[in-house]
Amino acid sequence: MGIPESDMAPRAMDAKEQDEAHTGPVPERERRRWPRDVQPDNEAARPIAPALEPLSFSTLELAAEDQFPAWQAHVAPLVEVRLPDDKSLDDGFPAAHKAWNLGGMLIVEQRTPAHSYIRSAAKLRSSSIDHWYVVLPHTGRSWTEVNRRVAEGQPGKLEIRSLGYPFRGRMTESESLVLYLPRDLFADAAATLDANNNSILSGNFANLLIDYVDGIVTRLRSLTADDLPRIVHATRSMIIACLAPPAEHAAAAEQLASVALMERARRYVQNNLEAAHLTPDSMCRALGVSRSRLYQLFEPSGGVLHYIQSRRLLAAHVALSDPADSRRIVQIAEAFGFSSAANFSRAFSKEFGYSPREGRRTTVLPRPAHSVSLGEHEKTSSFEGWLKALGS
Repeated sequence: MGIPESDMAPRAMDAKEQDEAHTGPVPERERRRWPRDVQPDNEAARPIAPALEPLSFSTLELAAEDQFPAWQAHVAPLVEVRLPDDKSLDDGFPAAHKAWNLGGMLIVEQRTPAHSYIRSAAKLRSSSIDHWYVVLPHTGRSWTEVNRRVAEGQPGKLEIRSLGYPFRGRMTESESLVLYLPRDLFADAAATLDANNNSILSGNFANLLIDYVDGIVTRLRSLTADDLPRIVHATRSMIIACLAPPAEHAAAAEQLASVALMERARRYVQNNLEAAHLTPDSMCRALGVSRSRLYQLFEPSGGVLHYIQSRRLLAAHVALSDPADSRRIVQIAEAFGFSSAANFSRAFSKEFGYSPREGRRTTVLPRPAHSVSLGEHEKTSSFEGWLKALGS
């Protein structure tokens, strides 16, 4: 019969016990002399330091008239925001934003007064951020329009939306959780997510995901580095389960295969933007597909050559707006495959609505070309930096 834990505390032996100790071993008594938790070589017994430190932003300490401009600047990488018609800067804008970087996902706790927001086509042209984001409203309501279809968000439901498409909307005073997940995380299910862009999710799977994320948020300060990839993977799986019930998987298999191929093609283009050999023929060889299959794949994007040129123009825009890049405009144009400065200027102006020279003064959010570790993510000093590095 085991000894109760309460009996394990050390105490002085009485006279009877001292006599027993001299006359012979008493196994049950002897066991008490050795602490059960003395395991000097057991790594699992050692405390593991938490992995996460939040990045917090608040307007609460600012003067009322400075609060909304500060919020505008904070969310500028994502959206442009405006006050309601019946509000002015003097009314203040008490908002708070706490972000947690899990490496493959950002979790944001956010509280804001009523406002409107827009992610315009112009902002998309100057930004390579195309993450998915999922909103879990705790209070308040929102109305967001994508392609003339409005999704109404409210507590108890989930919103899923892509930063790769324009949208606009408004919200009441609200508190919410927002998950930002890189598009590449869903490479094998991109068609399913695209088909559900700007959707409101409800039902059992949505409720499970809400409960799961709420539970994770309560434990963010105690998570270890080993926990983070598993949490990201589990969140991804639950989002897919919300969007695509098992009965639909077989019917979508062919479409998902096309999406996976498109993702491979997209990465090939991104990794070879400065290569002279970036042509439809080289892509066919690299991907192992026919020209007709390649053209079919890129038809929704305006064709292979159009897609390549658009990505090269965006990369050139990133280089032009980088203060550390001292190359002349013509050198940047040549680096990205344009045969003359005139051709580059015409294509650039058509794509962005302003000249390459004006592009020197425009801020662009580049997608990092190299792998960034979680430690480097954590060293990034701004929410904008975390967004740019997410998924790289």
